[in-house]
Amino acid sequence: MLPLDSQRLDTPDSVTPLEKGSSPPPPTVLVVDDDKPVREVLSAVLKEEGYGVRQAESADIALEMLRGEDLPLLLCDMKMPEHDGLWLLDQVVRRHPNAAVVMLTGFGDTESAVECLKRGAADYLLKPPRVTELVRAIERAWSRSKLSAARSRYHLGLARRVRERTAELSSALQGVAQAYGSTLSALVHALDAREQETSDHSQRVLRYTVSMARHMGIAEGELEDIGRGALLHDIGKIGVPDSILLKPGPLTAAEWVEMRRHPEVGYRILESIDFLRPAAQIVLSHQERWDGGGYPHKLKGAQIPLGARIFMIADTLDAMTSDRPYRKAASFPEARAEITRCAGTQFDPACVKAFEALADEELRALREKRPL
Repeated sequence: MLPLDSQRLDTPDSVTPLEKGSSPPPPTVLVVDDDKPVREVLSAVLKEEGYGVRQAESADIALEMLRGEDLPLLLCDMKMPEHDGLWLLDQVVRRHPNAAVVMLTGFGDTESAVECLKRGAADYLLKPPRVTELVRAIERAWSRSKLSAARSRYHLGLARRVRERTAELSSALQGVAQAYGSTLSALVHALDAREQETSDHSQRVLRYTVSMARHMGIAEGELEDIGRGALLHDIGKIGVPDSILLKPGPLTAAEWVEMRRHPEVGYRILESIDFLRPAAQIVLSHQERWDGGGYPHKLKGAQIPLGARIFMIADTLDAMTSDRPYRKAASFPEARAEITRCAGTQFDPACVKAFEALADEELRALREKRPL
């Protein structure tokens, strides 16, 4: 290693030493050089300026010392046996991002300086350095280390506050979702009671629909929208007069026109509410048919939203397996046979296949489950 120029170091009036007892106190500098006399001279200068000093004779020893020590500043020689200063710089930057490294070299080429700075060095000095240059480089490196540590603390604090606020927001949103769910459930129960449907019809078709959708591999996020569409499928009947909705006998042609408006009425109710907009599409299309013979828009095949195609089967299943004043409920095998027969006409064959994958025992469990 090149020896330090003692005359260049002997300039005591050029730098004002750090005041004793200043706040915060000067940090400890780790001096890394395989040349012991150089280490001793550098250490003596830094101690004179008020810094604590540790010494390491190799890059490996320095890295080991950094494991358990709070050493924010390193003064490191470029050329050392085994692992050189650039290797140590890379390790320090990766493992101790708040530490600052000042590199020393006896070779004054610009390329080496640029390489050091590119890899994250705080500064680059030629050996032997003047005392003024050395101390100012260490001061700049210390400022950099303090700034980096402050930024890290700020970002850690910010991340903690973000986590806390996110948790609070999630809790609030969960409360809102529960409130929405309770409100929607109450609304649907009121509609079921008004229409004199078999008890909990909307809840049952919701469970059937979601179960079939899961068998089809639909993602959980989309399942929620499909479930809301199933739950609210008849919400448009709020706009149907009682004289039509509750009429005990057959409807006239004019009354059927009024009744068949309920998908569009339901769509208009829901489509202006952001979280119900996907469900609104299912409500609009739940009376369509795979062969195009449904209403209100005579959609055909894949033109019908998938959630609505699944719902059609769930609605038919519940209607067939529920008692009515004019007939007794069909069994699940009977309902299954009828739904299978209508695959490709009334129902999407792929959705029918998903329905057929549900065993009768599973369908009974879904039917008998208590309302959500």
